[in-house]
Amino acid sequence: MNKYLSKWTESSLILKIVIGLIIGAILGVAVPQWKFIGFPGELFVNALKAIAPILVFVLVSSAISKARSGVGSRFRTVIILYLFSTFLSAMVAILFSTLFPVSIHLTNASSATAPSGIAEVMSNLILSIFSNPIDLLSKGQYLGILFWSIVFGIALKMVASDTTKDVITDCANAVTTIVRGIIQCAPIGIMGLVFTSVSESGLSIFTQYGQLILLLVGCIAFVAFVTDPIISAVALRRNPYPLVLTCLWESGLTAFFSRSSAANIPVNMQLCERLGLDRDFFSISIPLGATINMEGAAITITVMTLAVCHTIGITVPLPITIILCIISTAGACGASGVAGGSLLLIPMACSLFGISSDVSMQAVAVGFIIGVIQDSCETALNSAGDALFSATAEYHDRRKKGIPVNFLGEFAK
Repeated sequence: MNKYLSKWTESSLILKIVIGLIIGAILGVAVPQWKFIGFPGELFVNALKAIAPILVFVLVSSAISKARSGVGSRFRTVIILYLFSTFLSAMVAILFSTLFPVSIHLTNASSATAPSGIAEVMSNLILSIFSNPIDLLSKGQYLGILFWSIVFGIALKMVASDTTKDVITDCANAVTTIVRGIIQCAPIGIMGLVFTSVSESGLSIFTQYGQLILLLVGCIAFVAFVTDPIISAVALRRNPYPLVLTCLWESGLTAFFSRSSAANIPVNMQLCERLGLDRDFFSISIPLGATINMEGAAITITVMTLAVCHTIGITVPLPITIILCIISTAGACGASGVAGGSLLLIPMACSLFGISSDVSMQAVAVGFIIGVIQDSCETALNSAGDALFSATAEYHDRRKKGIPVNFLGEFAK
């Protein structure tokens, strides 16, 4: 049995998902009356629903408890660049989602109700935050979970020993391992989900998926080629595109296929070495970026949340979009490093609008269906941004100190 499990886990997840998608579509057309084929999809969604609240809590708590203090100016700069670019990515996602609204197939969507205004949203937000944390975990109330995980992480940082912090980190790693195991079942779950969608709505369902993919990839491309270069140009006061294109080609391309920012850390380290960055700096900034520089994740969380809102008929006013950007940014920074990890944080953002986890987890399932393209593009943007903003922070620091910058001849003074 271990032999077969090893072969399954070592084979390409992308290929297995594509095969599951095709089989589910064929069965949905050929035998739509065989409803039992959709059961693995329901099981897959329920497993994700069960583990996601715990995952959010331990990841955020662990990250805050182990956060470094007393960083220098370059580290402050790169952290600001990471967080600002992630927030700006969420804003881009809102803009594109408003201009090109997309609906997705949801069942029992009528169970969600739109908040009447910003007062109701803020009231629900405060009441959700100041609730029993155990109750929040059991009910999957992600806003409250995020709040208490931050509080718990700060408390650990203040009073806990390094051994205790290591235990929390080990717990986070253990939960991440469980998530990896669930995601290994994604091809079978997606087969069931696609079967259910096709048997209920026909092959036209793939038109919706295509529109959603175009929206996500469009947002990612805009951030990669417009907003990130603008941020870099403002910091460096010169043409950023030689640096941007180098990072996309050497870092983004490999991350596209590995689908893991963490797995791409050695590639980014080598790139930073070639760019002439300080090893003491990039040996910290690159792993840090793989944790908190999650532009692609912020886009995914925001686009998928607004797709659910559009499907249900919820109008999102401007003040609430700002809150959504903040939540997407905070959630993205705590996203798991596994493939599709950002998808598990969609319910947290959906809860802002009173959308139940039963409905929002369907958006997570749709995310896994389109994840072959979405997750690859998302990871490419995240990883290329790690290298881009590490270089931008160091070059910005050198420029302030009057030290000549040499980027492959293009950035030489």
